[in-house]
Amino acid sequence: MRVAVLTFPGSNCDYDLYQAVKQVGGEPVWRWHRDRGLEGMDAVLLPGGFSYGDYLRAGAIARFSPIMEDVRAFAEQGGPVVGICNGFQILCEAGLLPGALIRNESLRFQSEDCLLRVERTDTVFTSDYAPGQVLRIPLAHAEGNYRADRETLDRLEGEGLVLFRYVDESGEVVREANPNGSLNNIAGIVNPAGNVMGMMPHPERAMETLLGSADGLGVFTSLLASLATAG
Repeated sequence: MRVAVLTFPGSNCDYDLYQAVKQVGGEPVWRWHRDRGLEGMDAVLLPGGFSYGDYLRAGAIARFSPIMEDVRAFAEQGGPVVGICNGFQILCEAGLLPGALIRNESLRFQSEDCLLRVERTDTVFTSDYAPGQVLRIPLAHAEGNYRADRETLDRLEGEGLVLFRYVDESGEVVREANPNGSLNNIAGIVNPAGNVMGMMPHPERAMETLLGSADGLGVFTSLLASLATAG
C-alpha cells in the first residue's frame, strides 16, 4: 500500500510517520507541500510540527499549500486522510474537519504522555483496537485545545464522530485527565464519511514498547488492513 507522507516547511514529525508506515508493511512516499498530484496513493498522512512557523495560526497558512488542493480532492473521493497534531490543525483550517485547535489552557507548550480512550472501533483508523481500550500516547503541542460551537459539538457527539478522548488510568473522562482544555476531553475526531481523521497525540511516537509504548501501532495497522481489504 502506497501512503503519501506530506512535508511542509516546519514539519518535524514527517520522518516518524514515514518510519511508522514502513514498520507496518506499507510503502511511504514523500510529498512536498509544493508538489501536485496524489495519483497512485492509497492514503495521505499530514505530520506534526510547526508548518510555516505557526504564523498567524497553527495550520492557517499550510492549508493554502498547493498539495492541499489534491488532499481535498483525494478526501472527497473517499481516500483515507490522517492529520496528527499540526496535521489535525491543518485539516481543521482547511475545512476537512470541523472545529479549531487553540492555545492550551496552560498557555504553555506541553510535551508529556497522555491516556486516550478508544471511542469507536468500526473505522479504518481504529479497527485493531478494542472498544474502550485505554492507550498511552505522547503529545507535544501548544495549540491542542479543541473548540467547536455547540451545534457542531452536539453533532460530533450525536453522530459518534469522536474517536479518542482524554481519560484517566481507569478510563474515566475527568477534568484532571484533560491536558489542554479540549471540550468534552476530545483528542481525535473523524468526518461523517469516516475517511478523514485528526488527532492531537502522536501515535507514530508510540510504536515500540522499548521507547515507552506501542499503543500507537493500532492506528497504522488498522489503516493498512483496511487498504488491503479495499484493494
